[in-house]
Amino acid sequence: MTFVVTSACIDVKDTGCVSECPVDCIYEGDRKLYIHPDECIDCGACAAACPVDAIMNLKLVPEGEAEFIADEARFFHTLLPGRNTPVGAPGGAGKIGPLRVDTPFVAAYER
Repeated sequence: MTFVVTSACIDVKDTGCVSECPVDCIYEGDRKLYIHPDECIDCGACAAACPVDAIMNLKLVPEGEAEFIADEARFFHTLLPGRNTPVGAPGGAGKIGPLRVDTPFVAAYER
């Protein structure tokens, strides 16, 4: 994983980044978007397209947003509320569509 979606995306979810991603690795949760850490090819197209600067290289994530790095992986690799299996690696967001669920961290996040 080289790019992560931070708190600026919560309750905004401008999906301009989705159409710019050449590998379809940006998945839609309920309150924010998530970049699949194993599917991202580090091109940066999503970061350039984000109008609220929510997407950044993980090396540039400020200390106050660091939890979003781990949480991005949790979205795909742990069981989310209301689901029977983890999201895993479906090979593209278009294959499964919007998931309408977030990690407990994002679900409880207050701005």
